[in-house]
Amino acid sequence: MKVMRKIIEIDEELCDGCGQCILSCAEGALQIVDGKAKVVSDNLCDGLGACMGECPQGALKIIEREAEEFDEAAVEEYLKHLDPQDAPEPAMACGCPSHNIQAFASQSDCACMDTAAGATDTPKSALSHWPVQIRLIPPTAPFLKNADILVLADCGAVAAANLHTQLLPGKVVMMGCPKFDDLDEYAARFTEIFATSGVRTVTVVSMEVPCCAGLAWVVKKGLAAAKSDISLTEIIISGQGKIISEKKR
Repeated sequence: MKVMRKIIEIDEELCDGCGQCILSCAEGALQIVDGKAKVVSDNLCDGLGACMGECPQGALKIIEREAEEFDEAAVEEYLKHLDPQDAPEPAMACGCPSHNIQAFASQSDCACMDTAAGATDTPKSALSHWPVQIRLIPPTAPFLKNADILVLADCGAVAAANLHTQLLPGKVVMMGCPKFDDLDEYAARFTEIFATSGVRTVTVVSMEVPCCAGLAWVVKKGLAAAKSDISLTEIIISGQGKIISEKKR
């Protein structure tokens, strides 16, 4: 049944097909079709506009028109059968060549590589997925299901020498900067992830600098909003990667 309600409208002249809005739509209501963002079906769009702030071209707006009512059951059924491999490939926000949401095997346990200088123990990447930025990972990403999450400050990735050998193996990493990014957006994203993805544990790694304190705060806010008792470990490291403190709740 159609009713008058709020729903997303996309200006195709402004839309450049970057796909950033797709990553922000938890309902999967948007797809890239012929190089432009489209609403898959009216009943999948809740009309709340979470995708609007992610559009670099300002091509999205909320209007009120006659449309099918938003149907949560239809959303759940749609997401259940949505195969990320079949979805149109969105571009990243920076406009770089696009990459679908990916999960791949870690190389950390692979045999050591040989270099021109001879055989040597070369560390391997423990990264298991893409993208890694908090604001680019949709709550519906398959690799979040039943995951152990590592929430990592951007600077911490540079400082932590043991990132790929101790901190990251077996975990899904979500990176961000609490000083320059939107903490309210972070909190909303973590809330939905903690409420729906069956996350098992969360480890937050931040720097000792004051601006990093917001990272653990926003994770705790998401846990509280989701009414979740997920195990949380907070690790603070120095500018040279030394662990200063570690505590669990």
